[in-house]
Amino acid sequence: MAISFELNGKTASVDLDPQTPLLWVLRDTLNLTGTKYGCGIAACGACTVHIDGEPARSCSYPVSSVAGKKIATIEGLAPDRSHPVQQAWIQHQVPQCGYCQSGQIMTAVAFLNKNSRPTVADVDEAMSNNICRCGTAQRMRAAVLTAADMMRSDKVSAGRNEEQL
Repeated sequence: MAISFELNGKTASVDLDPQTPLLWVLRDTLNLTGTKYGCGIAACGACTVHIDGEPARSCSYPVSSVAGKKIATIEGLAPDRSHPVQQAWIQHQVPQCGYCQSGQIMTAVAFLNKNSRPTVADVDEAMSNNICRCGTAQRMRAAVLTAADMMRSDKVSAGRNEEQL
């Protein structure tokens, strides 16, 4: 029986064992390899995607659990790298090895969608459940704070544009 869901704004359908982890469906069946396998037990965050707007560890979700839901991966965030979090990551040269970065970015986006004015402590807490073996936490912190500023500026600009119409 096919399992259907929305993936990065488009309908997707797979006919697989319903217990197949979403991570493997994304990577092996749908060829979206930006989401990484890290630990397989939902502890590291490398496989973080958004399910209905919430960050989720895709290694621990059977594909059957996402039927009818909206899934967003790093590939769907902004293919041209124009999302403020992606821009801030580039500006602050966050990646070192880069392996955890898609999960870090997806976690940061979900966090900033809920908290547009984070403190340093807020950022540290929000990002603490994602493991980075390279130790780029200071650059990530700076990037998240920069992205928050960029996202607020974009909303202000959008509001001004609407008022001018």
